[in-house]
Amino acid sequence: MKNPLNFTQERESSGSKARAATFQTLHGEVKTPIFMPVGTQATVKGQTVESLKATGARVLLVNTYHLLLRPGPEVLKKFGGIHRFMNWDGPVLTDSGGFQIFSLPHSREMNEAGARFQSYVDGKSYLLSPESSIEMQKAIGSDIMMALDQCILSTAPYAQAEAAMELTHRWAERCLRARGDSPQALFGIVQGACHHDLRKKSAEFLRALPFDGLAIGGLAVGETHRERYEFTGLVTEQLPQNLPRYLMGVGTPIDILEGVHRGVDMFDCIIPSQLARRGVAFTSHGKLQLRRSVYKFSEESLDAQCDCQACNRYSRAYMHHLIKSDEILGWHLLGIHNMAFYHQLMREMRESILRDDFLTYYEKKRLELVRSDEENPGWPPKKAKTPRPARLGDYEIHTSAHSFYSIRQVSSGEVMHSVNLPSDEANKLYVEQSFLASRLLKREAQADELVIWDVGLGAASNAMAAIRCFERTYAEKGANGLRPLRLVSFEWNLDPLTLAAKHPGSFPHLRHSAPYRILENGKWQHASSLLQWELFKGDFRNFIESANIPDLIFYDPFSSKTDPALWTREIFARIFKRCLPKSAELYTYSASTAVRVALLTVGFFVAEGVGTGPKSDTTIAFTRATGARTHPLSPRLLGQEWLARWRRSGSKFPKTLSKEERPHFEELIETHRQFLSDFLPKNS
Repeated sequence: MKNPLNFTQERESSGSKARAATFQTLHGEVKTPIFMPVGTQATVKGQTVESLKATGARVLLVNTYHLLLRPGPEVLKKFGGIHRFMNWDGPVLTDSGGFQIFSLPHSREMNEAGARFQSYVDGKSYLLSPESSIEMQKAIGSDIMMALDQCILSTAPYAQAEAAMELTHRWAERCLRARGDSPQALFGIVQGACHHDLRKKSAEFLRALPFDGLAIGGLAVGETHRERYEFTGLVTEQLPQNLPRYLMGVGTPIDILEGVHRGVDMFDCIIPSQLARRGVAFTSHGKLQLRRSVYKFSEESLDAQCDCQACNRYSRAYMHHLIKSDEILGWHLLGIHNMAFYHQLMREMRESILRDDFLTYYEKKRLELVRSDEENPGWPPKKAKTPRPARLGDYEIHTSAHSFYSIRQVSSGEVMHSVNLPSDEANKLYVEQSFLASRLLKREAQADELVIWDVGLGAASNAMAAIRCFERTYAEKGANGLRPLRLVSFEWNLDPLTLAAKHPGSFPHLRHSAPYRILENGKWQHASSLLQWELFKGDFRNFIESANIPDLIFYDPFSSKTDPALWTREIFARIFKRCLPKSAELYTYSASTAVRVALLTVGFFVAEGVGTGPKSDTTIAFTRATGARTHPLSPRLLGQEWLARWRRSGSKFPKTLSKEERPHFEELIETHRQFLSDFLPKNS
């Protein structure tokens, strides 16, 4: 049968799998990405058809299981289907009832034939089979039907997940046969829980069948956010480009943003209306809980950037009153606003994809969508008991005085990125200062692979800053304009990254599949194949001579007090020797005299780097003088003033240096080329 949807992909955004598309249903055209409000029993709770249209709703979801029990197929057939029955003239998608089978484990019996259960309406016994599900969906007259599947917990063990997947596949074939010549579209559902090979196997099986679209089922039922994003991306990679992709039952605004980034077209969830009933509003200012007394006297609208009925006509104080009084109008108005917020988010994402700047939009929005009204409490909140910080091994999550999160080593007390937001410090000190974006551009003289050493992976702040820089540049310039990038990270203990990855809400830079793939198998590759990220796990000293020769080195291990072995003259000498075939640059947060002296004595040209936090400056080291002279920042090389201070220093020599070795060491500094008169005028 010819695909009735005529799905057309208009654009896929550079640096992302986000895509904009259109398809045609029996009741009109649909533009994606799209969010579908859930009208379980032929109504979206608390809303009218008119209020839904006013918010921007285009497609509604109704539930086969509930409509089977009440009003029943006879009523819907009499009215000619759901559209006339509920007075909705737009497209409708029907869930098959598979999730309800999952959610009623003690009220049904299930076997190959289907699921038998008793009605909560009148106690009557029903068999929901692939055939009866499709028959009911035909009676409903939806534009898109869903195949009946067996949904299980996403965390289910392998054997259970495999059995459910195989049953879903057999039911999918029965649903296709039961469809007959119906003009309604029919989607299959990929299952397999959180097992990589099962998800791939399920996608491979279903894409070979004549479905009009494919859905990702069995998520948002037990897995972590990280797993949800990971398996969403895994499945979309296996699905065909010419069919719509639907992530079932997801989710929050940030979940939807992450899903679009991974190539999903369609979403549904009860959250906008469910949370409205609890007094929660999603706004451009963050998520507001209108029950809080901070809004009792607030004359502000819900959201200054929204023009929905609730925001145009009513104050936060009135909304607070309605919610506290359990008035249905409060639920209705907050529901209107939440729906409008969701649909506006979908429109913005679609527009950004069509402009081909979704990646920029994503970077901005993924931080905005996790904010809450706790940032603007109105008056100081009651002091809460300080919870014990999350911990793994010798590391714990540290909350800074500026209310951002870092990783702290318990034994030493040293904090990774202790003063500035980790992503800000990584960008300023390593990415921006090295002019990484411009170095990624392909030029005739520089078309070879650019190699970065990330020494001290930690919680991956520096590595992810480099990856984000690559993705932004890729989105702007495209594949033909970029050099290949190889990012090589070194780390002996993965506990900091593992701990941070378990709390992505506290570490926004980890809202990306790359760090989880690194933890899983030590490698990650960008979809363009232009970026390769690999991990060398173990002592950095064991890999210096074997790792790819670097162009840039982000040198960020713990300090010499905590990790003295990585700050010695011997280590820098080996790094310098490894880099000799290239003009390489080393960037580090340390500006200590001991570190700079060690770098100078092995041959590096050493300059002052940008200040960060309380540090007035940092350090840049070049293997060649030409590197210092041609650097876009024109960094200030250490000169006679620094040399004079070093001569007066009481700790001018490494503690391990014997008296006999000191004259030679001193000579290496005094005769270094960057301090000679014929060199200084060009770089003073």
